Amino acid sequence: MECPACGGPVTMEVGPDQPLSASVTDALLAADEAEQIIVARNCWACGWTEDRSVVIDSIETTEGDADAVERAALLDDIMSEATAIDSLATLEDALVEIRRQRSLETAASSSPKDVDGD
Repeated sequence: MECPACGGPVTMEVGPDQPLSASVTDALLAADEAEQIIVARNCWACGWTEDRSVVIDSIETTEGDADAVERAALLDDIMSEATAIDSLATLEDALVEIRRQRSLETAASSSPKDVDGD
């Protein structure tokens, strides 16, 4: 963010009871109902400053889809493993296997079902 007075860089500090490294997002997600969060923006070039405060009126939470959470975690694990592989041949083999598995799943789900019991 740029300073509205001089165009210099602006720093943001979240308080009052947050660690110095806390982001606004982290402070909001960690807040309790009726808690006040103060965000101070400062330009160290010209001295411009602004304080804003947010008071948490109510908090609503919903739980996410467990399957979506598990899928995201598995994708993260797969990406971590894939980025750790140095061998191009190993990556190519993994891609071939993934595509083979997907084609088997597609074929199994689209095959005609035996409705007569024969």
